[in-house]
Amino acid sequence: MTQQYPIGTPGKPWGDEEKQAWFEQQSKQRDYKDNVIRRIDHLREQFDVETYGELNYDGRSFPLYVVRSQNWRVDRPTVLVTGGVHGYETSGVHGALYFLETEAVNHLARFNILVAPCVSPWGYETINRWNPAAVDPNRSFVTDSPAQEAALLMQYLEVHEIAPSVHVDLHETTDTDNSEFRPALAARNGTTNDNWTIPDGFYLVADSSREEPEFQRAIIETIKPVTHIAPPDESGCLIGAPMVQEGVIEYDAKELGLCMGMTNARFVTTTEVYPDSANTNPVECVDAQVAAVRGALEHAAGKC
Repeated sequence: MTQQYPIGTPGKPWGDEEKQAWFEQQSKQRDYKDNVIRRIDHLREQFDVETYGELNYDGRSFPLYVVRSQNWRVDRPTVLVTGGVHGYETSGVHGALYFLETEAVNHLARFNILVAPCVSPWGYETINRWNPAAVDPNRSFVTDSPAQEAALLMQYLEVHEIAPSVHVDLHETTDTDNSEFRPALAARNGTTNDNWTIPDGFYLVADSSREEPEFQRAIIETIKPVTHIAPPDESGCLIGAPMVQEGVIEYDAKELGLCMGMTNARFVTTTEVYPDSANTNPVECVDAQVAAVRGALEHAAGKC
């Protein structure tokens, strides 16, 4: 199904005027300070909390936080968990926080743990995939990044010489991908939009250059008691990509500038929860994100 977006001229990429028109349509719908920072502050007794930068958009300031394990040891492997790279994907943010609140302590003897719970706070507040410049942070983890959200996190890892062995990036696939974000993307780029079938259930995106199929399988098996796994469509695909094993597709993460491609970690994956399914609920979606991280760490323990 093709849907024409209300901003721009079909076939013509957006210029500054169209991007400004898009930005002016956005509005705050929830509060980063109340929903995210407040929970981060409650973690300060058990973890170190650091700011790694600040975003300033339209006269508003958004401090960026990482939460890291105390007693950091260079001889331990490090796990990186990122949430809210796409700010509108709610369970990614709250899953990262809930992992810290519940599960993380069970892995401190084996791993240094570093969590960036909300990489895109403006996107979180306005329920957006992009930042105010109509740039997708999850296509921007590249040299000379066009997105501060990506650049500041990469800079933090570089300055602190943090080289994760495990990286789990928490995402969602929602019905608004078809109703809003894919039509907006096509309009911005001056292309034609063809919506895909939204997978009903949980799935993973592996990095095609670091497939680690047993790692991906271990996460899927950990998820099954929590929520349902997305079946392939009639073409054997999920969101247009061939399913390489149950519940797993793959992309070239570094080439696409994906968050999961920003390090050279051996074990990497992107989770995809479907919160709009009739067969799930918000609590289950958050639980699935936590289970995915747990499955990743249980598999990686002793292997890195």
